[in-house]
Amino acid sequence: DGNCKVHTFTGPGTFTVCKVAISATDNVVSYVVVAGGGAGGGDEGATAGGGGGAGGYRELVSPSSPYTGSPLDGYPSSPNRVTVTATSFPITVGGGAAGNPSPSPVPFTNGSGSIFSTITSAGGGGGATNSPLVPGPTRIAGSGGSGGGGGAGATGAVGNSSAGGDGGNGVASLITGSSVTRAGGGGGAAWQDGPPTSAGAGGTGGGGAGGADGGNPGNAGTANTGGGGGGASGSPATYYVGGDGGSGIVIIRYKFQ
Repeated sequence: DGNCKVHTFTGPGTFTVCKVAISATDNVVSYVVVAGGGAGGGDEGATAGGGGGAGGYRELVSPSSPYTGSPLDGYPSSPNRVTVTATSFPITVGGGAAGNPSPSPVPFTNGSGSIFSTITSAGGGGGATNSPLVPGPTRIAGSGGSGGGGGAGATGAVGNSSAGGDGGNGVASLITGSSVTRAGGGGGAAWQDGPPTSAGAGGTGGGGAGGADGGNPGNAGTANTGGGGGGASGSPATYYVGGDGGSGIVIIRYKFQ
C-alpha cells in the first residue's frame, strides 16, 4: 500500500524480519491483532441464548507507516508500541469458540487469544444460556429476547419482551489500504415462549445474528473478524446450539521504501 508493506495472518505463522530500517522510528510497526470471538449461548428448551462477545481488538498506527485506524489506536501509550529487530516473531491467531451442544453443563465458551510479539488480544466471552438448568448464568426477567454480545466499538444491547438485543458494533481500520470493520458482537436470540419476538442482529464487523423465534441455532461469526456467535432460540422439544465465534486475524504494516 504505497510505501508500506502489509502482512496478513489468517492462521498461525511467523513474521520474519531480515533487516531493520536505518531510522529507529521506522522499526515501530503498525498492527491490528484480533482474537477469536466467543460462541453464542445455547438454549435449554424454549429459552434464548445471549450473543457471544467479539474477540479482543488491539491496534497501533505507527507514524512511519500511517493510515486511518480505528478509535482504539494505542500509539499514545508506549507499552503498545512494537519495535522490531532482525529476528522471527511467532504469530498466534485465535480460533473462534465452538457453540456448545445443548443441553450442556457448560454455560458458555470463550474464543482463543491472538498474539504478536508483546501484544496479546484476549478471546471473546461466550454468551450465557438463559436457563435454570445451567448454574451461573443470569436469567433475563420476563419473556423476550436475550442480550447481544459486546463489540470492539460498542456494548451489546439488552434484550426485551419483543426482541433479542443486537450485538455491539465493531470498529473499522484501513491498515490494509481498504476499510474493513472487525470484532462485532453476536446478536441475542429470540424467545420462543409467549408472543413472537425478533432475533438480535449481529454487530457490524462479523457478528452472527441470533436464532429466530420458534427454535433455531445461532448464526456463526464471520471468519477472521473475531465476530461473536449469535445466541440460539429454543423450542420445547428440541435443543439448539449457539453460533460459533469467528476466528481472529493479525495484520502487520511497515514502511519499506
